[in-house]
Amino acid sequence: MSFVEISRFLSYVLRHNPGALGVHMEKNGWVSVAELMRKMNEQGKNINFDLLQSVVLEDDKQRYSFNEDATKIRANQGHSIAIDLKLVPVVPVECLYHGTAARNITSIKVQGLLKQQRHHVHLSENQDSAERVGARYGKPVILTILAGSMNKAGYLFYRSENNVWLTDVVPPTFIQFPGD
Repeated sequence: MSFVEISRFLSYVLRHNPGALGVHMEKNGWVSVAELMRKMNEQGKNINFDLLQSVVLEDDKQRYSFNEDATKIRANQGHSIAIDLKLVPVVPVECLYHGTAARNITSIKVQGLLKQQRHHVHLSENQDSAERVGARYGKPVILTILAGSMNKAGYLFYRSENNVWLTDVVPPTFIQFPGD
């Protein structure tokens, strides 16, 4: 398997479906590295610790992390399955950003940003990251999120281990659209 194929497979297993590989996932998302590698190798997805460590360390979005002694691995955010990452609320910077496809703007103006099948809405601290995310879905549009105002209004924010900002919802009143 290539680096990209391993990363995509890990994303699927660690964020959405540990049962696809038959690994046990703890309630906070951790999976045994030894079990993960054994099960991957049993399915012909040749992997060793050095390759797994390379994927974790070199992933451009830093999607995964090891525990302190590298015996467990988990996805940092983006789960569609029930897990508890033990996130602690953090006061956000004044503005955050969200990249989306142009085709989504009409519904976002009405509904705001919703977490859909994930645990949280994902936000970036910089426009470049938001643009990369939005470009995955079509022509990107960068939305400015008035995170400081949201926080003052009682909305909670969290920051994942890979510095992605997370919140449950972003109402339209806290979104600045391009051209506003």
